[in-house]
Amino acid sequence: MKLLHGGLSPFVRKVMIVVHEKGLVDRLELVPAPVNPLQPLELAIAVNPLGKIPALTLDDGTVLYGSTVVAEYLDQLDGAPRFFPSGAARWAALRRNALGDGMLEAGQLARIEGLRPEDKQWADWKGVQHLKVTNGLDAAEKEAKDLATEALTIGEVALVCALGWFDVRLPDAAGWRAGRPGLSAWFEAISEKASIASTAPKVPK
Repeated sequence: MKLLHGGLSPFVRKVMIVVHEKGLVDRLELVPAPVNPLQPLELAIAVNPLGKIPALTLDDGTVLYGSTVVAEYLDQLDGAPRFFPSGAARWAALRRNALGDGMLEAGQLARIEGLRPEDKQWADWKGVQHLKVTNGLDAAEKEAKDLATEALTIGEVALVCALGWFDVRLPDAAGWRAGRPGLSAWFEAISEKASIASTAPKVPK
């Protein structure tokens, strides 16, 4: 299997945490494909018509894309740990996954808007994206006590990827810990986990 990979992509990180937790590293070939939001990447478009990563090419040539789709495919390759549980727990995991992904999408849109010349930025629109991030963080804080640090679901994985990305890529949200002690404590605890630490985003100097 081949995975289009970019070290700073929080969506790729979501997949890689699942890969590390399930011991699938040796079954994947990582193909570097750092995507620039301002410039299409031919390699990514050739695999995924949306030009986004992650994209997973299976041994039979089938291509899967979208971090949640790729993660769920990898999750069903073998047994525990299970990131996509069954029953009521599944819906809680998927809801948290949607929360983490939604905050990331809003944060990325705000960041891209900030790359435009200042006199061409749409402040109101950018503010709405920041509001989505803030509301999402507040929602995560309310259920921080229920977030796992060991038997992770895709929900916890998505949230930790969002928070880690805010720290390095979205200065306006980098102070997310203020007023959110539960979420902050959970993030610090889960960040000690090997799969989380080894996939943490690092901005090149």
